[in-house]
Amino acid sequence: MSSTPRTTGSPADGPLADHGPGLLVMDVDSTLIEQEVIDLLAAHAGTQQHVAEITARAMRGELDFTESLRERVTTLAGLPLRTVDKVLAEVTLTTGAEELVTRLHALGCRVGVVSGGFAEVAAPLADRLRIDHVAANGLEANGGVLTGRLRGRVIDPQEKARCLRAWAEADGVAMERTVAVGDGANDLEMLAAAGLGVAFCAKPVVAQQAQAAVHVRDLRAVLELLPGAGARR
Repeated sequence: MSSTPRTTGSPADGPLADHGPGLLVMDVDSTLIEQEVIDLLAAHAGTQQHVAEITARAMRGELDFTESLRERVTTLAGLPLRTVDKVLAEVTLTTGAEELVTRLHALGCRVGVVSGGFAEVAAPLADRLRIDHVAANGLEANGGVLTGRLRGRVIDPQEKARCLRAWAEADGVAMERTVAVGDGANDLEMLAAAGLGVAFCAKPVVAQQAQAAVHVRDLRAVLELLPGAGARR
């Protein structure tokens, strides 16, 4: 039996412990879902090895996120837009994802997802789970074919943190009662801005800086860091 703890770090305290979470925002790729969507798309485009290497370096914080994202998306040029639907069918929710969202909603907590990946996958998943807020990058297409460019504002590390703050304000939730969950270097600003930042099976650079960490691929473990959240009503 493994001796690795399910969670480490500081559990919620202050207003978050006293009144419970009011808003939880999580990353999508390798957090809400098991896969990296850009890698799945690249597999269909025949560029998976090149893209996977860039993705790994970006998530470790070795490359500028926005530049690396644009470089990876460029390799998708010419891919039929319908491939996105195939990839959506390939992704799997991380264990405990549905239970986490259901439990948080039962506690009166709003839930959001913010992704450096793509809205074409994140939005349907959010709709399926009845998630309250969603923000992700858009893939530009022309004539049913991906152009290799993004559309709209890029969801970079700063934008992830901005979404957390904006959604908290819109929901009337004090930042002290927010929780952020993510695994990559592009989640660090969001984790730092939240009342509780949780590294989820994260890269070392993230696990070292987050207030708390989950070490098992089970999103229900996040509830163990929130006093009272794991108990049944």
